[in-house]
Amino acid sequence: MYPNLYYVLRDFFGVNWPFFKIIGTFGFFMAVAFFAAALLLDKELKRKQAEGIFTYTERVITVGKPAGIAELLLTFILTFIVGYKVLGLLFIDHAMDDPIGFVFSAKGSFVFGLLLSIFLTGWLWWEKNREKLPTPEQRKIHIWPGDRVGEITVIAVIAGLIGAKIFDNLENWSRFVADPVGNLFSRSGLTFYGGLIIATLALWYYFYKSKIRFIDVCDAAAPSLMLAYGIGRIGCHISGDGDWGIINSAYLAEPNGGLGDCNPNKLNTALNMYSYIYQYPGANAQPVQHKTVDAFGGLPDWLFAYSYPHNTLKAGVPTTNCNFDEYCNHLPLPVFPTPLYEVIMALLIFALLWSLRKKIKIAGRLFAVYLILNGVERFLIEQIRVNTKYSFLGLHPTQAELISLGLVVGGIFLYWYAPKIKNPFPAKPVSEEAEPT
Repeated sequence: MYPNLYYVLRDFFGVNWPFFKIIGTFGFFMAVAFFAAALLLDKELKRKQAEGIFTYTERVITVGKPAGIAELLLTFILTFIVGYKVLGLLFIDHAMDDPIGFVFSAKGSFVFGLLLSIFLTGWLWWEKNREKLPTPEQRKIHIWPGDRVGEITVIAVIAGLIGAKIFDNLENWSRFVADPVGNLFSRSGLTFYGGLIIATLALWYYFYKSKIRFIDVCDAAAPSLMLAYGIGRIGCHISGDGDWGIINSAYLAEPNGGLGDCNPNKLNTALNMYSYIYQYPGANAQPVQHKTVDAFGGLPDWLFAYSYPHNTLKAGVPTTNCNFDEYCNHLPLPVFPTPLYEVIMALLIFALLWSLRKKIKIAGRLFAVYLILNGVERFLIEQIRVNTKYSFLGLHPTQAELISLGLVVGGIFLYWYAPKIKNPFPAKPVSEEAEPT
């Protein structure tokens, strides 16, 4: 496991660049996921745009205008923050010892922040004045959905992270109450479905105000969403952020984090010693969940059980011969690597959706298929995944099970109802575009 990019670069390329400690592997793969999704979404929006499915909105812009005071001031403030923190990380002694703590502290480099802000604000002022016209002109341009990918991505990222945090803390309320500030600003603890729900609501409002039929965008985004989910789960697995499965009691972790056979006596000793708390740090003690499954079909043991050495949560027991600084723990009882299973399933679902995107003609049905398959995938993985359970009418579902069932039901309903959805924003042909953005 690699909690941040510093250890990846050190082990694979033999370089020692402490700056990369600030880039967690989970965050890195999340960024890759959003970038890949944005590229595919742009491609699909433009394809549907060429087919006449989308319309445009008109926007009046002013060109040839010099930089205003408000624009210069905002640039100065933002670039000062970047220089104060990012350059401070590079040049302040021992800042890299705890880069995340440094970022969330009041520490920084005032000199580098000031120099960077003066340089970039001055450059903006010069660039605007170089393009200044004797008389600023107003021009009317057409904005197509394909031109909005940047805005869509920013809204999805911000709303998604907020939703993921909210739902994670609702799911683990006792942990949140014990340390509200720590859990709100923790790097770990993100619930995918919370992010999906809040981001969907935010984007629905954005597209409604932009006069774009939301269901058409959902169809265009369905393959991208599944691909992004799969890439994001790669980050979960490599960083060891706690999204692992229940114990596979066929194995026992060795002191170096490797796998060994586990007999009943060893299992009982380990269960009594470590209880449940290492499996999901911060959770209340619960009955230990485990299944016994040996590797089969010539597949490697690590595909069935993994001890997540060097996990970013620092969960478990000390690992021998470790050179990962503070990340020197592993799980004493290996667990099912559920993020890896989700990577495989998500990529297969993505491939299916991508192959169907031109064949399904009724708006909404491709997204309905996405909802159904997404819900089925997550419901199945929940059967071997560590999660907080609720008590409801004698049943004990997890939050993800309830949401995944809702997605399946909603997807089935949408597939049936899709032909009845009207388009309040009739499309205009591409040839009517007055001026590209």
